[in-house]
Amino acid sequence: MEISAAVPYARLPGFPPTGVPGHSGELLAGHLSGTPILVLSGRVHYYEGHPMSAVTFAVRLLAACGIRDLLLTNAAGGIRPGFKPGDFMMLKDHINLMGTSPLRGVTSPGLGRFVDMSTAYDPALQRLLRQAARQARVKLHSGVYLAVSGPNYETPAEIRAFARLGADAVGMSTVPETIVARQCGLRVAGLSCITNLAAGYGRSLSHDEVLDTAEKVKQQGAALIAGFAESYARNNTL
Repeated sequence: MEISAAVPYARLPGFPPTGVPGHSGELLAGHLSGTPILVLSGRVHYYEGHPMSAVTFAVRLLAACGIRDLLLTNAAGGIRPGFKPGDFMMLKDHINLMGTSPLRGVTSPGLGRFVDMSTAYDPALQRLLRQAARQARVKLHSGVYLAVSGPNYETPAEIRAFARLGADAVGMSTVPETIVARQCGLRVAGLSCITNLAAGYGRSLSHDEVLDTAEKVKQQGAALIAGFAESYARNNTL
């Protein structure tokens, strides 16, 4: 990645500070595999006590900068049988159990309140992710991501309930950003790294395990994202 600028969130008006290990809190500008990009290195979470307007502020900023397409990444707990730490899952849909919507309250002028979410994750961008996975020789699952507010991990009974609802993975982010991105007219792709097995499927859960797994597969993840950017450059007029 060729980086032309890197700005800490703390220097950008409107950005709340990131407070979770693994989230560096920088806005990077540059090029990746021929594609001009803006990268948000880390995010703020609803469970940190921020309002949804702060959690999704970065997406609205990207839309204001002219971004048309958004790739959201996250760490998630695996629910689907057969998932193992280090796997990657492309989001084909999501379930919002965070208890709120980022569209609640005053709506910005020119933006709709009742946003259609029937195609939250864009089929064309999903095809590019699959191409990138084949190119990078990374196994890429496809599934449904379920979002909860956190920060506590889920109970085994909750995970069994989520599985019955059709969830393949669970996490504490991404869905608010997707909803706001769709309100702003952005196309969205989503990518989860399965960093741990959900409650009841393995050992006790910890954030250290999440960070450790992410570190082990970061080269695969980087290759997958670079391949996505390359496929995007070949298939879009920039």
